Amino acid sequence: MRLSFILFISIGFCQLQAQDLSALYEKVLPSVVKIYTEEKVDYPQLGFTSTAGGLGSGVLIDEEGIILTASHVVQMANSIIVEFANGDQVPANVISSVPAADVALLKLAWKVKNPVIKLGDSDKMEVGHEIMMVGAPFGLDFSMSKGYISGRRVVKKFANGSKFIEFFQTDAAINPGNSGGPMFNMDGEVVGIASYILSKSGGFEGLGFAATSNICQRLLLDTDPVWVGVEAMFVSEQLGAILNIPQKSALLVQKVAPLSPADLMGLKGGFASLDLDGSIINVGGDVILAVNGIEIKGEENYEELFNSINANDEIVLKVYRNGKTMNFIGKIKE
Repeated sequence: MRLSFILFISIGFCQLQAQDLSALYEKVLPSVVKIYTEEKVDYPQLGFTSTAGGLGSGVLIDEEGIILTASHVVQMANSIIVEFANGDQVPANVISSVPAADVALLKLAWKVKNPVIKLGDSDKMEVGHEIMMVGAPFGLDFSMSKGYISGRRVVKKFANGSKFIEFFQTDAAINPGNSGGPMFNMDGEVVGIASYILSKSGGFEGLGFAATSNICQRLLLDTDPVWVGVEAMFVSEQLGAILNIPQKSALLVQKVAPLSPADLMGLKGGFASLDLDGSIINVGGDVILAVNGIEIKGEENYEELFNSINANDEIVLKVYRNGKTMNFIGKIKE
């Protein structure tokens, strides 16, 4: 009799939990979006240019049409279309992006009537707390997965000790197409943005990571929105010697987004691939030595570089190209 009672209570609890999750999904669904991108891909050695399509997810967080997503989904896109669950499609542009933290903001070409989602306080989330992810894994429309916070990973800190890059680890399924999709707490608040997975097979193996909402708040919403439109990597002293770069560290430009501030300034991306210890990088492009007079010393002075770039201010880049050093001057617009 007692066993039957326990089973009855357990089944009732599971049904109630499923109903709560279903109601939460229906509540947030109108604010979740699929993001379709097109990226220009140059093949200078072959003399032609092609277009590559991409897919990600995002969430509407402001009535002005602001979408929160992952930087790697939209950073290099020259065309972005946002699609809501009701089928409405709206063009969008990148207004702010922090590739190092993999977070970005889009602005829709026009306002929509869809409800916006509040950002929660990710510092209140603890290991073991239940979460829900919504996105478009492999293009499957607005799929939901449930899981828990498995850990908190602070990857980098600013010099003042505050968090710069922080991720939640989760066992909720994250697959291609989920990137940029929201992680919700059980109150329907966004506490993270899906970023990447760790996997040996290439598929999800229970190790997914999402940038925390407080990092999104600090880097994107508490500062003037800035998008440069360049994909670059820090150059180690060893690689710098191989490329004959005249200082110990720099930024090697990988790609430049068409019509971005970086493109309008004249920056050039790499045109040849180099296998460096199993990692493929683009070489032959510009090397940025300094930003606004601040010499690049590696990730140790990223905060100083980051804070030196402001919307609507002039930016001066010291660039090494074809054995010569030159300055590029441009405007970073909101």
